[in-house]
Amino acid sequence: MPTLHATDKALASLTADAIIVGIGKGKTRPLLTPGAQALDDLLDGKLPDALKVLSACGGEGEVTRIATLGAGPFPVVAAVGLGAPEGGGYSAESIRRAAGSAVRALHGRRSVLNALAYEANATEGSLDRIRAAGEGALLGTYRYLAHKSKTPPARDAPAQRVDLLVADAKDRALKAELRRIQAVFTAVAFTRDLVNAPPNDLYPAEFARRAEVAGKAAGLRIEILNEKALAKGRYGGVLAVGSGSDRKPRLVRMHHTPSVRAVCKIAIVGKGITFDSGGISIKPAAKMDEMKSDMAGAAAMVATACLIAELGLPVELIATIPMAENLPSGTAYRPADVVTFRNGKTAEITNTDAEGRVVLADAIARACEDEPDWLIETSTLTGAARIALGARTAGVMGSDDLRGRVIAASERSGEAMWAMPLPPELRKGIDSSVADLINANTDRLGGMLVGGHFLSEFVSEGTEWAHIDIAGPAFNSGSAWGYNPKGGTGVPIRTLLTLIEDLIADATVG
Repeated sequence: MPTLHATDKALASLTADAIIVGIGKGKTRPLLTPGAQALDDLLDGKLPDALKVLSACGGEGEVTRIATLGAGPFPVVAAVGLGAPEGGGYSAESIRRAAGSAVRALHGRRSVLNALAYEANATEGSLDRIRAAGEGALLGTYRYLAHKSKTPPARDAPAQRVDLLVADAKDRALKAELRRIQAVFTAVAFTRDLVNAPPNDLYPAEFARRAEVAGKAAGLRIEILNEKALAKGRYGGVLAVGSGSDRKPRLVRMHHTPSVRAVCKIAIVGKGITFDSGGISIKPAAKMDEMKSDMAGAAAMVATACLIAELGLPVELIATIPMAENLPSGTAYRPADVVTFRNGKTAEITNTDAEGRVVLADAIARACEDEPDWLIETSTLTGAARIALGARTAGVMGSDDLRGRVIAASERSGEAMWAMPLPPELRKGIDSSVADLINANTDRLGGMLVGGHFLSEFVSEGTEWAHIDIAGPAFNSGSAWGYNPKGGTGVPIRTLLTLIEDLIADATVG
């Protein structure tokens, strides 16, 4: 596992296999950031000429590697573009992406000095930039190698140590920040591993086992409901979706009680469909292999519960995670079936491929029984979210106040999200003539919002709640970019942590 450290020593006294510096996009030439300027001083002013020869312009994400040929203590310089400065500086997210891009371009360099957030003196926003530089660098080292028969050669290995060049390495706030960054990386990497795991390895019982192992290691109380316990507990939705598979469904409950007085209670819920064929309403074959990622919401919530416990945050947090495999068979649930959920509501099944909301209905109903102050749910719920917002932006629905808080947290964490409405006219589309609801409207208009309406039916009156549809950003189908690898991304863990920290802070003040 790569590690993160900080140093405030003079550049001339440091060594590393490579150094990362930032350059901005100027009108006629790249702009040197303080870290790049410090390196240029060490190299006797040769950096701008080297950048010019290599046609570096400082565009966002552009990485220019320079061999120093013995001029200075760093064999390789990675000058990474931050784009044009705005308001005299660069955003935390541009630094985060630049750090990830640079680290990915430095395969085979075991130790890397990261000067992207360097400032001679700490200024307002310094910790935010340090967080971004550290997170981006660590997240950029991620590789999924669990099923490789041979270990990749050393020349392809990611960095194992990242040192951040800072103004004061002894600062207490900085030390706390480093611990947070390392913990976030561990949580995101764990989530990525789960999402990337093949479905023959990660089925409901195995997913529950891995959640239990991770949760117990973090000090959480764990409860796992098998199919018999689910039937006894009236979890009709989870049982229906999992009925077509020989690998039976599970529901995992993870409970964090802080060592100090909890200032609030938060419920989190995530969709855990370990493979989604669509069931009887089977999906087209194209890209069905990516349906192993339909448990990304659950993976993120398992990791978030462990992260909150590791950081020792003063909140009572309870995760409710439904896990099932949606397959067609003689025992699978069918279109026209009526499902009875834990809270007694019923739904006519019109599409077995709208299964996420069916398992989440049970989980949300159970989570509300704990009477939380806030309920946060995330899921790869609808293809409509990708159509509306693309592959990198999540849609957020729910109570106005909590939805706004989620968006604010996402802006600070760098995970793109957009507030979406729940128009009342769309709610009429899920009325059923034979049950309380239908699970999918035949009219495809507003599909993401209809999914949100369905989930809202299972939120207790008066409960502040938010639904984050991560169908787009949870899994990267294309090439790696910034700090995001191909495959699982770990969205929305960083937003969730920031949000929960904000809710704790507000509750403490209140």
